[in-house]
Amino acid sequence: MKWYEPETIARELEQGKSFKANLSDRGMYEQNRMNERFFVGDQWYGAQCGQDRPLLMHNVIKRIGDYKMSMVGSASISVSYSADGVPCTVLDKERVTEARDLLASGNPMDETMLTDSERINLIMGALSDYFRTTAERLKFDDLKTAVLKNAYIGGTGVLYTYWDERVQTGLYADESRTAAIRGDIRSEVLPIENVYFGDPNLEDVQEQPYILLTRRRLLCDIKREMQRNRRGALAEELRPDENTGEEAGDRGQQEPTDTKKATVVTKLYKEWDNDGESYRVMAVEACGKVTVRAAWDTGLRVYPLAVMRWETRLNCAYGDSEITHLIPNQIAINRANTAAAWAVMVSGVPITVVNGDVVEGDITNDPGQIIRVYGAGQEVQNAIHHVTPPSFSPQFDNLIGNLINNTLTQAGANDAALGDVAPDNTSAIIAVREAATLPMQMLQNRFYSFIEDVARIWAEFWVQKYGRRKLRISDKNGDWYMDFDGKQYQNLLIHTKVDVGAAGIWSETQTLRTLDALLAAGIITPMQYLERVPKGVIPDLNGLLRDNREQAAQAQAEASQQGMNPTSDQPGMQTSADPYAVIGQLPEEYQQQFAAMTPEQQQQVLAYIGQ
Repeated sequence: MKWYEPETIARELEQGKSFKANLSDRGMYEQNRMNERFFVGDQWYGAQCGQDRPLLMHNVIKRIGDYKMSMVGSASISVSYSADGVPCTVLDKERVTEARDLLASGNPMDETMLTDSERINLIMGALSDYFRTTAERLKFDDLKTAVLKNAYIGGTGVLYTYWDERVQTGLYADESRTAAIRGDIRSEVLPIENVYFGDPNLEDVQEQPYILLTRRRLLCDIKREMQRNRRGALAEELRPDENTGEEAGDRGQQEPTDTKKATVVTKLYKEWDNDGESYRVMAVEACGKVTVRAAWDTGLRVYPLAVMRWETRLNCAYGDSEITHLIPNQIAINRANTAAAWAVMVSGVPITVVNGDVVEGDITNDPGQIIRVYGAGQEVQNAIHHVTPPSFSPQFDNLIGNLINNTLTQAGANDAALGDVAPDNTSAIIAVREAATLPMQMLQNRFYSFIEDVARIWAEFWVQKYGRRKLRISDKNGDWYMDFDGKQYQNLLIHTKVDVGAAGIWSETQTLRTLDALLAAGIITPMQYLERVPKGVIPDLNGLLRDNREQAAQAQAEASQQGMNPTSDQPGMQTSADPYAVIGQLPEEYQQQFAAMTPEQQQQVLAYIGQ
């Protein structure tokens, strides 16, 4: 039986389901559904507590998760590509920068301008910029957030990238713009419930013998795809099913009764050459006993799946969720809170016992209500009375507070980390916060490794599937396009590196303060200042930079006509034997900055002008 036959795929899928169903006491499917309910706040699911009893909830699980996910995923991330075995010296970088500026200006580049190594470094730098362009198109920030959430709830987050031939690129293969280039990558976040590894005891995704991906799809969509794949004659054999027991979340098991859906399985596997030295990644789609799309060559050398595990387990391809081990604490907190609230309510409004033989009217317990009682005096006294509630220990409140604080602290989310402290001693608060976040470094490393895997997969698509097309680059030169031929770089060993910057408003404030200090000291020019300002701080920053460049070019042209020698900081400013005279020609704001400098800084500026 061959690997791509529907019967083989169905048998492998059942094996994968059986393995997941036996993970932990409840199995992966039920445990992850329980984790999702506790995360969103449905923490009294299935409890038989009556309708009138208040069921309180203090959701520490969501607070811990939101805090950790924001700490891991909020930092600004950039990806840089390089080719192993290709040197990249300082001189190479300077020549590559000159070539980039030349291409950005729209001028053709001489083939002899760069060596082979420099040309490869030029393309690697372009791919680094193109990663940002692709990330914006695919809304990669949203995808990262979804992967982190899936990893926190289910233990494993998966991002699947595939080639979509229907994507309109807006590019053309000819100058007459008649041959449109179609096809580009898309990425989709998959619940771990819909991903089955061929060897569940192997952690490395790329070493898996095969991977199964399941999706619930409308029957009409499946038939339409079969028509596109020239398999329309077999479409009538498709039948809807109700195999929702392994879907993620409680809502995934609920489908409209009249909706006709079926489970489509995509199998990714390796097809080795006869020599056993190389392989290619193949794919096939099946639905039940019908092949939706026959086996095809993806053109890739890696599985297009990037996996992020919240917590790893030895000899297991699936990660472990933190929620699973927080649920007992969460249940104890909710029960204690509910018991405390019920005890207080019973003490304030105790249970009322009414003798129905003596009191004939309805008792509403409203203030000032008049109750008619017929009978002797003793009967009147016993007609209505309140049940004395049991004594409530004041230590119960301490128990609740200790449960909440200990759960948060043990999970690495103390008051300083969450910002629940008065800012009396800033240095101490920062020190405590850093100490609390230090253990999360391992989790951050796993997330950054996930980003590197995504970048490597995207680069594989670019060199294998793009062919000849232009890459959109956005940098200091604006938006421009660079010619790219993926076939020239298919044999390179492309290395990815994630550069992590500071996160949040705090980092922007520190950046602005540092830039202000550098500008005031004369170490950077106003143009250098504007080029490094965080995005969004100055409206229409690109327009301001463009105006400054035009003014600088115009001033330099006028200075050239008048035979003057402009300086690099102030175009068009005439040099003088007296540096103080040069300072006097500067605008008033720069003169004020010069006056605010220390004597040593002033001497450095004067010496620079006098050169």
